[in-house]
Formats: sequence, structure tokens, C-alpha cells
Amino acid sequence: MDQGENSASFDLLNVKIQKWIWQQGWTDLREAQELAIGPILSGDEDIIISSGTASGKTEAAFLPIISKLLENEPVINSVLHISPLRALINDQFSRMELLCRNMDIQVVPWHGDISTSKKRKFFDNPRGILLITPESLEAIFVNYGSNIPRVFKKLSYIVVDELHSFIGTERGRQLQSLLHRIEISVNRRIPRIGLSATISDMQIASFFLRPVNSSNVLSLTASGSQELKLIIKGYMDSALEIALPLKDGDFILQKESLPKREAEEIADSLFQTLRGTSNLIFANSRANVEKYADALRTRCEEMRVPNEFWAHHGSLSKELREEAEKAIKDKSRPVTIVCTSTLELGIDIGAVTSIAQVGIPPSVSSLRQRLGRSGRRGEPAILRIYIRENETSIKSTIEDQLRVELVQAIAMIRLLINNWLEPPSNGSLHLSTLVQQILSLIAQCGGITASQAWRILCETGPFGNIDTNTFIKLLRCMGQHDLLIQASDGLLLHGKAGEKIVNHFSFYTVFMTGQEYRLVAEGKTLGTLPIERPVSEGSLIIFGGRRWRVLNIDDQHKIIELTAAKGGIPPSFTGVGGIVHDYVRQEMYSMYRETGIPAFLDAKAKELFLEGRENFKRYHLENRNIISHGNLCYLFCWAGDRVQDTVVILLNKFGLKAENSGIAITVSDISPAELKNKIKNLISSSPVNGLELARSVKNKISEKYHPLLASDLLDYEYCSARLDIVGALNALSRICH
Repeated sequence: MDQGENSASFDLLNVKIQKWIWQQGWTDLREAQELAIGPILSGDEDIIISSGTASGKTEAAFLPIISKLLENEPVINSVLHISPLRALINDQFSRMELLCRNMDIQVVPWHGDISTSKKRKFFDNPRGILLITPESLEAIFVNYGSNIPRVFKKLSYIVVDELHSFIGTERGRQLQSLLHRIEISVNRRIPRIGLSATISDMQIASFFLRPVNSSNVLSLTASGSQELKLIIKGYMDSALEIALPLKDGDFILQKESLPKREAEEIADSLFQTLRGTSNLIFANSRANVEKYADALRTRCEEMRVPNEFWAHHGSLSKELREEAEKAIKDKSRPVTIVCTSTLELGIDIGAVTSIAQVGIPPSVSSLRQRLGRSGRRGEPAILRIYIRENETSIKSTIEDQLRVELVQAIAMIRLLINNWLEPPSNGSLHLSTLVQQILSLIAQCGGITASQAWRILCETGPFGNIDTNTFIKLLRCMGQHDLLIQASDGLLLHGKAGEKIVNHFSFYTVFMTGQEYRLVAEGKTLGTLPIERPVSEGSLIIFGGRRWRVLNIDDQHKIIELTAAKGGIPPSFTGVGGIVHDYVRQEMYSMYRETGIPAFLDAKAKELFLEGRENFKRYHLENRNIISHGNLCYLFCWAGDRVQDTVVILLNKFGLKAENSGIAITVSDISPAELKNKIKNLISSSPVNGLELARSVKNKISEKYHPLLASDLLDYEYCSARLDIVGALNALSRICH
């Protein structure tokens, strides 16, 4: 096919790029590439390219970018490509180097594993493409601040990969600040290009990419539908009746749950279904990854066949993760990786046959990202979801009787099919990150006045929701903790504590990182284990999908020595699940009320779903929002976790004992009538003050520099990031009518 005759965008590209496309054997350009080439070549627009996984987004950005760089040969300008993960940088480096190999354009990966000599090569002659994480970019500002104008003088474009992963996060606010500081240093605006497969709210994404003049950001969304084959398989945690003797010689039967039995059944299904093909199994938690990787590997050993199952999560060493990635890229043999979200982002592992999801996915957006790994090159995507529910009795919780996990999984699938994704959170003040950026700015400039810092970071920068009074309070907090001092000429400088913080490598990250033990076997590092969950000498654990015995624990150096063993249990890891959005719970409510049965449920899942729907009707939940069960009242708001968490704080402040149990809010030791009256009184009382409500919450420290904040600033931060007072009051009002 003649590209020139069929693609106007192809004709716009540099001849060297056109030749490269021909050499790859491409017969046409992808939709995202057709849309992006012209606008990017114009060289003056901020652009977001939204397209599915493996749809050619990287080439959509870099084919025209490199064409632009080649316009001024032999003078080559630079491009900054920012990625959330080192592994993504390594992956993109291979692809970029292949593209640029014969064009005299250097591609430089920059992170902690890259040698100083390679970094120096770009630093001395800043030309070509620099692949970097926000943390490494921060390190450049801190350590080479005076060189920033020179290094980025000829910067032509800034590309932000996996844009959605930054929005609403501390890392995202750090990145926004660093990009703004680059433009201030070079005294010009630099076009920004965002790439993502899962953007649900383009307005929020545009505001993130360019906080000022976000309305001018060009959004390019490649259409394209994908055939989806899916099934939800249901399992019930059965109970074993155990005879317990009584004093008179008689006995009673007591039921004890046997969740391991269902885990084994799921492992059997995974083994039988996936063996012989390449797949990804998302197990949600690191402990579950270890459990299922070990169970599947054991089945291979029992059948005396080569192992096809590998573990992959953030606590494993880089070498073990890369070993698994290399194995699945090798299409000469089948490989299935059991993983957490570590393989959710766009590391190119090639197409896999199917995706398996054990338990509820963290979000619809996450499910979309995971599903993009399957069904490439015109093949249908295949998704299997495995849901475990508890066996019920008259004493079972309402959650179990409603089959909440199963119904939530169905609701998320329906929203996915309807192309709905969670919008990113965008309300936090990010005061913790502002502390870090003030210290970084002082390091870059060697000292700065308070008014200059305010103008750069807040007035014209990404912390625009911080007023001057809050900024001054924050500076005072930093002074009280000796993070900064003010010289006689008004310059803000690092205090002794500030110098110590900034000079430590951990300063570059804005998120909290806990101490962990390093796991070592025969001199090889396997990964790390959080010290909140230490193990004892002689104990057995599963790690990396293999079984080990603990030989020695070195508390001083945080090292655990292991040796191979036949037994073991998965180690415990800390972590929490995803925040459920309003739409997910509202879709669940619709599922309970409807009469149809989703066609993608297997027989057991269908049985469990009908049971949950029948119990919904039995409790008259279509018309009632408050029911009692034992000593608990269940308050059904049919709202997301942010609203329900706010309701819980309101109720607790009003003297009640409330908790967010997910599907509903539970309130102890109160009748439905009394609870309804309490809610009416709450609504009719004086207006709710958000700061006063936040003040009633005991533990608000969740970010790295929160311990440095005065209580009123911490209340302000919590109110902005965690509370939805309007949503909570609306939910309570609906309940009372």
C-alpha cells in the first residue's frame, strides 16, 4: 500500500522517518498516528493523545517529534519524555533506540540504575531524547540547579507517558511543579504532549497537563472498539462441620470456614484453563500473588512439566521482575505471570492470550488498563474474573447475604462495557508536596525570597489553590522544624534539618516509603519485605512464587537470609484496596433492582447473584435505606467511599458509632427509627463546617511531610482531599425523605 496515496499525515513526516516506516513493513498508520502527526509538527500546541493499549500512542507522538528534530540538522534539539516507572523507561529506550539508530539522535535513559557516564553524556551535550522519572528530574533540579537553563535551553517538547497515573497524586503535583519550573528557567512555554489509554475526564486531564489555559489543550481520542469475551466465575467458601465435645458426653457441630479450599479450586481452574498459553493473572495483593504463583508452580511440579507460572510485584527485586518480563516476551514458550498492578501500565510484554482477575479489580479504569494487554492485532480480548463469596446462614452479615463482591464485579463490567471510567481526584491541596518543592526550589536557586517562592509555585504555578495566608503558615511550620531559615537579606535558606533532608536520596520522592527487610538467598537479593510484618528465624515463607526457610535475620542491616524449603506461607504485606466511586455503587443498586441476568456469569456465579438479589428484595432495600441486623443498623447511601467516609465522620461527631463497611454504613447499638431521627436532627442543625469536621478525625497523617504541618493546616488538607460534605448531606437528605 502506498502510504503517500492513502495518508496525508505520512507525507508530512521527514523522509528518514518515512523510510523507517517502510522498513518496518507498515501498510498504514494507526488512527492515533494519523490524528497526531499534523498538530505535533506544528510545534506549538499542548496535546493529549488518548488511545487504547498497544494502539501506537508512542509512535503517534515520536514520529512527528523526531521529524521536527530533524528539520534543523545537524543541530538537534532535545525532548523530555517523562514516565512513571523505571521499567517503562527501559522498555521505551529499546523502542526509541531502534527508531533513532540511523538518525544521529541520542536516546538517554536516566534513573538510578543508569551509569553516571551515560547521564553525563546528555548533561554535557543536551540533545536528543531524555527518558526520565519525576524523581530523577527532581534530582537534576536539586543537584544541578544552576545548569537547568543550559540543559533545557533547546527543549522542543515534553512528553508525559501514562498521564492518567499522575493526575490527582502527590507525584503528579510534583511533576506539574517541575515542568513549570523548567519553563520559568528557559523563559518560554514548551509544548506538552500527554499519552494515556484510560482518560475518563478530558477536562481534568487538560487542566493537569496545562493548569493555565487548559482550554487550549488539544484532545485527540482514537476511536476503536474491541471484541470482548468474558466470564465471571463464582466460588463459595464452604464450611466444615467439626464435632466439639460437651461436658455431659454429648457434642455439638461447629462450622469453620475453609477459604483455602476455594483458593485451591480457583488455582485448579487457572491451571487447567491457562496452561499452554501466555496470560496475566491480576491477584490484587502481593500476598495473593505469592499464594497463587506458588499453587500454580506446585501443580507444574506435581505433573512433572516445565513451570509456566511466574510472580511479579513491587517487593520483588528488579532482577526477578525483569526475568519474568523477559520470559513472557519470549513467545517460543507459554508463560503466565501472576501480578499486582506492576504490569498494569504500558511495559511492552507483547500480546497475551487472556487476562484473569482474582477478586474485584481496584477500579474500572484499572480493569480497562489491564484488559488492554489482551486481544491485540484484531483478536478479541479475553477476561476471566474469579469471585469468592462466603457461605451464608441466618447469622451472616448483610454484605455476605447481598453477595456484594460479585455484584460489584458485575457493576464494574457493565460500566466498562459502557465506556465509563472513574474521573481522577483533583481536589487536594498537596501541602506535603509543596513543602518538598519549597526545599527543592531553595536548593536549585541557592536561596529564594518568600515572595519569589510564592509567585513561582502558587501564583503562576500548580499550587494555585493555596492562598497567601496558608503559604505563610506553611513557611512558619517549616521554620519551626528547622527546615528553613531566613537570612538578614530576606532569603530563605535550608535549616540544618532541611539540609539533612535535601541531601538524602529519599528527598526526591514525594510519597512515603517505609523501611523494608532485604531478602537474600545464596547471596542473591530476591526483593524486600515491609518491616511492619517481620518474620522469625526458622519460619517458612513463600516469596517470588517459591518456598523458603528463614536462616537469619539481621535487624541492624535489615537483611533476612533464606534457604530453599518445601513448605511455606505467603508473607503479609501492608496495603489497602481502591476507593469505590459513586457510579459503581449506583450501578450495583440498579443491578439489584433489575430482573435480567448477565450472560457472562457461570452457573455458580448466577446462583450467587440471584441469591444476593433475592436477599435485596427480602430486606426491601429498593424502598428502605435503613435496616437492622443483630446490634447493627445498616445505612444504605448507595454512594462512593468518599461520600460514605464523610457520612461516617458526621455520624461519629454526632455521638454515634459508625463505620464504612463498603456497601453500607453500619451504626452500632441503635434502632432504625432512632437512627433516622438522629439523621434528621443532624441535617437540621447548624451548617457543617468542613475544618471542624476534619478536626474530629484523629489520624490525618497520610503523606510524607504531613507530620510537619500545624494542626489547622492538616485539617485544611484533609478537608480538601478526603471530605465530600455536599455529597454526604445530599445522601442523608435522600434517606430522610
